[in-house]
Amino acid sequence: MKSDEIKAVIEGLLFVSGEEGIDEKQLMDVLQIDRKSLKFYLAEMKDMYESAHRGIQLVEVAGGYQLTTKQDHAPFFKRLVQSPSSATLSQAALESLAIIAYKQPISRVEIEDIRGVKSERPIRTLNGKGIIKEIGRAEGPGRAILYGTSKLFLEQFGLRSLDELPPLPDHVSEEDVEEEVDLFFTKFQEQFSADAQLVLNEEGEITDDGE
Repeated sequence: MKSDEIKAVIEGLLFVSGEEGIDEKQLMDVLQIDRKSLKFYLAEMKDMYESAHRGIQLVEVAGGYQLTTKQDHAPFFKRLVQSPSSATLSQAALESLAIIAYKQPISRVEIEDIRGVKSERPIRTLNGKGIIKEIGRAEGPGRAILYGTSKLFLEQFGLRSLDELPPLPDHVSEEDVEEEVDLFFTKFQEQFSADAQLVLNEEGEITDDGE
């Protein structure tokens, strides 16, 4: 492959790796190139993203590489989160939020194991809205990001602490994981649909006025 094509592939790999990032060994294995060549391409990409004309940057975190937004643009991201059009959450985001609320600290993979589907996008949405936050890293290979609810979550749902979450049923077996998720979500809706500042509508979305 030519240099530009290799960098394009690296960009795609970084994109699909999301917030988990990708380490050098994975990149070398996929691209079938040595470390020196990989370093060369990553350095060129880093220089390219540092241009004022780009909205993302290439960063090295915990031995891996990620594409992230730039700190200079944070005020615009904050404005997006606070805009009325972003005041809704999808069913997938609500399910993920319920799981995080009860199971925190929890990794994306653990959330996906419970939901049975990919959950990167809803987690990114919740994180972007400030309802959840990164609260640490798991032990072991990859050191996956662990998520928990934020102060904003408590404020939006009128909770003084997580102790005020609706209680979960006792004696739920491993075989009833799917049912457990349904119970999470049902109780989540029952608890908060009446008096939360953000109210669930029939489509499972949160709105400011309950419509």
